[in-house]
Amino acid sequence: MDDRVAGALSLPDDWPAHPDLSLALNRMGSFDWDLDTGLMHMDRAALDVLDLTAEEYDNRPASLAHRVPTDEAQRLDGMVSQALKSGRTTYGAYFRIQRRDGTLRWTHTQGFVRRDENGRPHRIIGIVRDATQELADSNARRELDEERRHRTSLVEGTTAALAHARTVKDVIAVLKNSQGLAHLGATSLVMGLLESGRIHLVADGPEGAYVPGTRFTRVDEQYPMSEVVRSLTPRFIESAEDFATSYPILWPNISHLGITSAAYMPLIAQARPIGALGLLYRDKAGFTPDERNLLMALGTSIAQSLQRAMLYEQEHDLAEGLQQAMLPRRIPSVPGAQVAVRYRSARLGRDIGGDWYDLIPLPGGRVGAVIGDVQGHDTHAAAVMGQLRIVLRAYAAEGHSPATVMARASVFLHELDTDRFATCTYAEVDLTTGVVQVVRAGHVDPLVRDVDGSCRRMPAEGGLPLGLSAEFGRLEYPVSTAELDPGQTMILFTDGLVELPGSDLDEGMQLLTTLVSNGPHDLQRLADDLCDAVDVRGGQDDVALLLLRRRAAQAPQPGGRLRQHVAQNDPEALSSARQMIRAAVRAWGAKERADEIELAADELITNALMHTDGGAVVTIRVMAGSERRLRVDVEDRSSALPRRRDAGSDGVSGRGLMLVDRLADVWGVESRGSGKCVWCEFLIPDRS
Repeated sequence: MDDRVAGALSLPDDWPAHPDLSLALNRMGSFDWDLDTGLMHMDRAALDVLDLTAEEYDNRPASLAHRVPTDEAQRLDGMVSQALKSGRTTYGAYFRIQRRDGTLRWTHTQGFVRRDENGRPHRIIGIVRDATQELADSNARRELDEERRHRTSLVEGTTAALAHARTVKDVIAVLKNSQGLAHLGATSLVMGLLESGRIHLVADGPEGAYVPGTRFTRVDEQYPMSEVVRSLTPRFIESAEDFATSYPILWPNISHLGITSAAYMPLIAQARPIGALGLLYRDKAGFTPDERNLLMALGTSIAQSLQRAMLYEQEHDLAEGLQQAMLPRRIPSVPGAQVAVRYRSARLGRDIGGDWYDLIPLPGGRVGAVIGDVQGHDTHAAAVMGQLRIVLRAYAAEGHSPATVMARASVFLHELDTDRFATCTYAEVDLTTGVVQVVRAGHVDPLVRDVDGSCRRMPAEGGLPLGLSAEFGRLEYPVSTAELDPGQTMILFTDGLVELPGSDLDEGMQLLTTLVSNGPHDLQRLADDLCDAVDVRGGQDDVALLLLRRRAAQAPQPGGRLRQHVAQNDPEALSSARQMIRAAVRAWGAKERADEIELAADELITNALMHTDGGAVVTIRVMAGSERRLRVDVEDRSSALPRRRDAGSDGVSGRGLMLVDRLADVWGVESRGSGKCVWCEFLIPDRS
C-alpha cells in the first residue's frame, strides 16, 4: 500500500483491520473496505482465495473484475447496497470466482458494516473463504441451484444480464460468464460481427483455441458462422464426424479441443444479420427440440443486445467527439498564473454530458475562468454546451462585467431552441491585485487552497441557473469579491467531483476539501489525483475541473480595471465593492493613500445609492501617463448632476462632495447617454 495515497485519503487510524490468527488457520481471508475512500485492503489469505497475487491487486475493488464474473459482481453489489441502505450490520453471500486457469469456484463472504454516530456506513470488515467443497457436499448447493431455477428461466436470466450490457465488450463478458451457458453445458463460445461483407471474430475460447486466419472471414467461405449468416438459419452440428465433414477447413484446427457437437445461430436484428454466435460442447451428442428452441430464443435476445450495444457505442463516440470539439483545444498561457484543467467522461451507464471549462484572457492582466454543466447526458447537452461556451467567451471578451456576462448568457440559453438549463460559475481574476469577482448561477462554490495546503470554500452568493433566471425574470446576479494571494489556488469544478452514492453534497465537499489539502503541491498531479479519486469511488457523472494558481504579483498594466455593480438595498454588494477597492489600492502600490481613496470612493457610491435609482457601477483603474494616477468612477442612471453644498453646523447630508474635494487631487462629473459618471483621481507613487 502506497503510504502517500493512504495519507491523502484520510483512512481510518486502525486501517487495515488485523485478522484474527484463527482465520488464517481455517484458510479464511479478511478484508477491510473503507467506504469513504473506496479502498479495500485484503490480506494474503484473501488474495489466495481469489487466486490473486499482491502485485495484481492495488487495494481498489476494480482490480477484482477479472476474477469476479460480471453477473456475480452485479448481484454482490446489489446485496451490499441493500445492506447499507436498510441499516443492517451484516450480510453474507455465496458467489463464484474465475481462477486464472479458467475454472469457476464457489466462494463465500461475510461482511460486518460499521457506521458512525449518525448511522452512516463508513467501513466494512469481513471474511472471504473457498466454499466449493461445502456446496458440493451439502444441501446448500442444491438449494441454491433450485432457487435460481425457479427464479427465472434460462433465456429470461440471460436477457436480464444482457440488459445491463452497454458495449459489445459487456455483451461478450455476460455471455462468457453467464450461468445460463453453464447450465447448457457449453464448453466455449465464438462470436463474430458482420462488417462490410466480412465476419469479424470478436470473441473466442477457451484460451489458446483461436484459429489463425479466422479473425476476419468472408461470408462466402466454408465456415459455420458464414453459413448461418448467408442462410439466416441456425446450424446444429450433431457429432464430431458431422463437423469434420461439413467444415473441413476449420475442423483440423479445433479437433484437439474434444468438441463433440456445436450450435451456430445467426444474430438477426430488424430482419437483417449483424453476426453469428457459436456454442461448442464436449461430451454432448445431438440437440433435443426444446434445446434448439431455447438456443434460437437465446440468439434473438443476444442479437437485440448487440444491436443496442453497437448503437450505444456509435452514439457515445459521436457525443464524445462532439464534446471534445466543443471544449478548448488548448488552454492559453496566462502570465502570472499556473493553470491545470481536466475532463473525465462517465462511461458507466450514461452518455456524454454537458460539462465544460474555459479560460479567457482579458485586458489588463485579468483572466476569466469558467466552469459549467448543461442539464442532461446526450449529444444535445454537448451541443448546447458548445454554444453556451462560445457566447460566454464572447460576452467576457467584449468587456462586460461578470454579472452582465452571466445575465446575457442566461438570456441566450433561454432564447435557444432547447428546454435545457445550465449551472455555471464565472470568476474574473485580476492577477495584478489578486481580486477575484465571482458570479455563481446555481453551481457549487469554488474552493481555495492556501500556500500551506489547507483548503476552504470560497463562498459566493448565487443566482438561478442559466436559462431559468431569464425565464423567471431574475437576471440580477450578485457579484462576490475575494482575494487570491500569490501561491493560492482557486479550484472550480462540476458536481460530479463531489457526488457520493448515498451521501449529500456537504459530505462530498468535505471529502474533496480533505483530498485537496492532502494532495500534492504540483498542480497537474493534483488535478490527476482528484479525477482518480472519482474513479476509485465509482463516480457516475462527468467531471470538469479547472485549477488556477496565482503566481508572484505582477506589475499593474495601464488601462487595467476592476468593475462591480452595486444594487440598491444590497449591503453585501457594497461590502464586496469596498473589499475590491481595498485590495486594488494595496496591490497597485497606493498604500499611503489607501484611507483617502477608500473614503472618497465610499462617499461617491453612497451618494449614488441614496439619490438615484438603479444602483451604481464602480470602476477602479490605474491611468497611463507621465504620472501614475488611480481613478475611481461611479456611474448611475440619473442625469441630474450632483452639486456641492454646505451642510450647515447640524446637517447630516451635503458633506459627501466636500469630503471628496478635500481628499482627491481632482474630481469631476461626466454626462453619459444613460446617466452620469462621478469620478475622482489620486496621484500614487511609481513602483520601483
